[in-house]
Amino acid sequence: MLVIDELPYWMAHSPELPGLLQLLYDRSQTEEGAPGGRVIVCGSAMSVMNELLSGTKALRGRAAIDLRLHPFDLSTTARHWGIDDPAAALRVHAILGGAPGYRNLANVDPPQSAAEVDVWAPATVLDPRQALFSGSEAEYLLREDPKFTGSALHYAIINAVANGATSPSKIGGLLEQQRSSLTRPLEALTSAGYLRYDTDPLWERRPVITVADPVIRFHNLITVAQRDLVETGQSAEAWRRSRPTFVARVLGPHFESCARAWLRARADPALRGHAGLVTSTVVNDRKGQAKHEIDVVALDKRAGRAEIALVGEAKATLLRRSVADLDRLDRLKALLAEQGHDAGKALLALFSMEGFQPDLVDLARRRGDVLLVDLAAVAGCGDPVVVPGVTGGV
Repeated sequence: MLVIDELPYWMAHSPELPGLLQLLYDRSQTEEGAPGGRVIVCGSAMSVMNELLSGTKALRGRAAIDLRLHPFDLSTTARHWGIDDPAAALRVHAILGGAPGYRNLANVDPPQSAAEVDVWAPATVLDPRQALFSGSEAEYLLREDPKFTGSALHYAIINAVANGATSPSKIGGLLEQQRSSLTRPLEALTSAGYLRYDTDPLWERRPVITVADPVIRFHNLITVAQRDLVETGQSAEAWRRSRPTFVARVLGPHFESCARAWLRARADPALRGHAGLVTSTVVNDRKGQAKHEIDVVALDKRAGRAEIALVGEAKATLLRRSVADLDRLDRLKALLAEQGHDAGKALLALFSMEGFQPDLVDLARRRGDVLLVDLAAVAGCGDPVVVPGVTGGV
């Protein structure tokens, strides 16, 4: 067996390497070369790795497995870091994402409670003396990819998305660039895994662009905003001032993402019905002249009409969810039906970081069409509080 790690760096000074591997492979398939053997090539520069097997490239058609390693999910990250408390695990995952290598860079013991995160964050990601601190995270990550080295536009696009620009027009507005000039850079960044480019399933012309790595979002919203305090040794004060931003713009969206990931991969498939897609969307309230965001929706769309299996909200606020939240979901379900979608049998789901009011739990159990999922369940260390159709919940 031959293993070549970081193939893109080898190719930077030996671009003939894929051709040599092609020759070895082809000879092994005939009597000219030694039979058997395996070759494994690895690389973190996704822009290069994605092209190895495409078009007329030398290795096209010669790979038995094309495997992409994804970051750890919330549950796996908690086990990897040795964090037993779901609240602490969620915050670490929201800050650093699921890249396992960050664990070895931390010289401080992992936090075991949400309160300990208030000490851990200033001592790690906001301490310029620590390896987890980065002065420019987007530039650091792109610098590792030979396709993007030195591209100021690519850096600027990632930073704009991390700061909340979710569409080409919004990105162009921040960068003072024509939308058409961003098409190819956005495609390249998406293909390389730095950005996610989704389309709202109910509004096909509404793109939703997000950063793939949470650490970039944290860097732009927290580190950059508090740079003066951080660089003058006042990391604890920087964290104190940035906590409202962290909760609203980092922790909140990340909890929503974890809720969708839970429904896709860890929940009972029966909760999704025949839905093939779990995502977020926006629904118009023409009477109220407003748009409502739906954090979690499971659907199957055919011929412009969606069959809705689940409508849900995920809230990372410090309040327990109440009956009022369930009333809002009933209204959103009705709005979807008014717009011609099949939502009659849709389940209603509430994901809460802080749990649920007792009267909401009682009502959910009586109704039989409500799913209540707390943080422990999302983190993989517990069951949902209430499951539709299960008397008394679990």
